[in-house]
Amino acid sequence: MRSAKDFFRPLAVGAPEPVREVPQRPSRMIHFFDPSNPKMVAKLPDMAGKADVLLGNLEDAISADRKEEARAGLVEVARTVDLGDTQLWTRINSLDSPWVLDDLITLVTEVGDRLDVIMVPKVEGAEDIHYVDRLLAQLEARAGLTRPLLVHAILETARGVASVEEICTASPRMQGLSLGPADLAADRRMKTTRVGGGHPGYLVRTDPVDGDVEGPRTTAQQDLWHYTIARMVDACRAAGILPYYGPFGDIADTVACEDQFRNAYLLGCVGTWTLHPVQIDIARRVFSPDPTDVAWAVRVIDAMGDGTGAVMLDGKMQDDATVKQCRVLVDLARSLAERDADLAAAYGL
Repeated sequence: MRSAKDFFRPLAVGAPEPVREVPQRPSRMIHFFDPSNPKMVAKLPDMAGKADVLLGNLEDAISADRKEEARAGLVEVARTVDLGDTQLWTRINSLDSPWVLDDLITLVTEVGDRLDVIMVPKVEGAEDIHYVDRLLAQLEARAGLTRPLLVHAILETARGVASVEEICTASPRMQGLSLGPADLAADRRMKTTRVGGGHPGYLVRTDPVDGDVEGPRTTAQQDLWHYTIARMVDACRAAGILPYYGPFGDIADTVACEDQFRNAYLLGCVGTWTLHPVQIDIARRVFSPDPTDVAWAVRVIDAMGDGTGAVMLDGKMQDDATVKQCRVLVDLARSLAERDADLAAAYGL
């Protein structure tokens, strides 16, 4: 076990000082693109005005014969495409693949100063983060980087979920976690082929009326991912990093997509993945506080003064706990208003 006093020392001679706090930049949507697809790449300047994060994907959805092309394409994007203040992330190949070492060596040494976060798939324990942590420090030193790259882990295995607290605290590089529902479902041997969302077979049913078990009874579809998201949020919050929902695979079902995004938002996630442009607007809408909620939160904060005691507003009791809840919304609204003029006007901040 590393000593706490050594935790914020560079892991390689010449590497930059580790961060002491995760940057709280808006990241409501992490929008995936294929760097080997010229049509997608051509749309990036326009996408940069809409998405908080653009992520060059090197792993799943990139076939084996296009891995090197995708890597080279991401280097070219980082060097030549003006993304403004939109963050540029990448998802490297899994640590058990033959491509990951070249991913890290190439990206860090050639465009490490242009990347913000490296997403690591299928993280199973702290040892995976330790490996990436040390390797990144060596490569940063080689490249002469002055800012450390951050690491984002995806929970895609049962072991990863069981080790989530250790993963979150494995390195000061840790920026956040995302839920990977498809791979996690397969690893858990869950009987679903959906990528995120609920399932009509996972439900609760009201009790029978007068003992008539065959009579009409109301059912409600349940969320397969509620437990995992809640545990992930708690682990991230305890470690001071950020939780995200992952992909929603049914692109056409925008209604269910919005429901799933909102469940994650209400549980504490700060953003989600978007796989298609239609999901970007959904994520922006869901992960930005409603102006009505912000106005109410401001009213509560103003009424509470120093935050102690209790007041009654519209028949509802407000005390120190509720003012803390309201500050969460207002702080988020302020950070988003700095980037989004429309939200700034809607919030009146």
